[in-house]
Amino acid sequence: MKKLSFYLVFLACITLGCQNQTSQKNEPANQKLENISHVVHPEWSKNANIYEVNLRQFTKEGSITAFLKEIPRLKNMGVDILWMMPIHPIGIKNRKGTLGSYYSVKDYTAVNPELGYFDEFKSMVQLAHELDMHVIIDWVANHTSWDHAWVDEHPDWYAKDSTGNMFAPFDWSDVVQLDYNNHELRKAMIEALGFWVKEADIDGYRCDVAGMVPTEFWDTARAALEKIKPVFMLAEAEKEELLIDAFDMDYGWNFHHISNLIAKKEANANDLEAYFTSLDTTFPKGAYRMNFTSNHDENSWNGTVHERYGEGFKTFAVLMATVPGMPLLYTGQESALDKRLLFFDKDQIDWKDYPLERFYRTLLFLKKRNQALWNGNFGGELVRITTDHPETVFAFTREKNGDKILVILNLSDEQKSTTLQGEEFTGEYKQIFGSEKTWLSNGFKLELLPWEYRVYEQKSK
Repeated sequence: MKKLSFYLVFLACITLGCQNQTSQKNEPANQKLENISHVVHPEWSKNANIYEVNLRQFTKEGSITAFLKEIPRLKNMGVDILWMMPIHPIGIKNRKGTLGSYYSVKDYTAVNPELGYFDEFKSMVQLAHELDMHVIIDWVANHTSWDHAWVDEHPDWYAKDSTGNMFAPFDWSDVVQLDYNNHELRKAMIEALGFWVKEADIDGYRCDVAGMVPTEFWDTARAALEKIKPVFMLAEAEKEELLIDAFDMDYGWNFHHISNLIAKKEANANDLEAYFTSLDTTFPKGAYRMNFTSNHDENSWNGTVHERYGEGFKTFAVLMATVPGMPLLYTGQESALDKRLLFFDKDQIDWKDYPLERFYRTLLFLKKRNQALWNGNFGGELVRITTDHPETVFAFTREKNGDKILVILNLSDEQKSTTLQGEEFTGEYKQIFGSEKTWLSNGFKLELLPWEYRVYEQKSK
């Protein structure tokens, strides 16, 4: 998504969601009432994590070929899914900045020549597969650039304003809105989606502003792609109906914003508990939710993790990696990225010898090996542990098939002396940030430094 107030998009998605519900109210057996995802997730996704690749800023060259040498490093860090920001040619008409927005797509079936060639992209996907990794690409279905061939060849595929003219959605002046009432457009878009699965062997898509495109289109598109190969679909949305038949995973936006508010002392740990409790009735069972402290939008427009979380940025990273959902890492987080990357211009990452690579590797490999942290129904439920500091200390367990974790987080900038209460966590654990083993039981007392995090693990025999 391009620069835009989150709340405008959120409002638009809510409005579109209400329209969809109204149009379906006379249909039999409303899917949403079932509150169960029908999506069959690819087997490899059950304990996967995801890494967003900003190819333009990743290397000096900003190319596919230059990125190839980075893939083994990401594999060693524990990355499973490579989410490539859009790789397509970028429009010139109404372009923003010197290089334009990735999300102003001029051709859905070509590679941006500034990034490389189609065969180079295929080789990149092949290398990822050889390393048992998977690749999804960003797909911009809601709009195209103003100089996309469809503008002249199929003007009826675009939405019109009250004067009969094409228009840009919101303040995204470099793109033009498509009209999904046109079924020829839907057919062409699904064909383009199928092209990359067939010809490049990609493993799925991250779909930009997915909530602004009709749900029934995505349902049809997912079914068509599944005829080619099992795919993984991520919706840039927080809209439950998308998770019934179309998407494996959506965005944990509400969770993300609560975490930012906690860092600013405008919310507390009890708000986290309320959020996870609400998912029992609002979130489709079996679906995945993506948890993140940063992504391309958050970094460029809302601030780095250092700006938003301060000294607690690692604590919130631990939170995102251990609660239900799939953790996302954004380009540069393992280098302690401390600047807002330019969105429309070249702004290369300073990798600084990857100072946080070991930290993230520890979390990602915990996710992969411990079934309690697996995704959707494959993982364990979150059970909060009672402490004598409920507003600042967030402690919880998750357990599945004999695997268990206990996480204790001080979500404040003050030292806390606290006591864990209850029997849910009793047992011997090993700290993952360290090697010592500890027996924990009701009444366990501990001193937590400001923003301290502790993660304890039990593994089944």
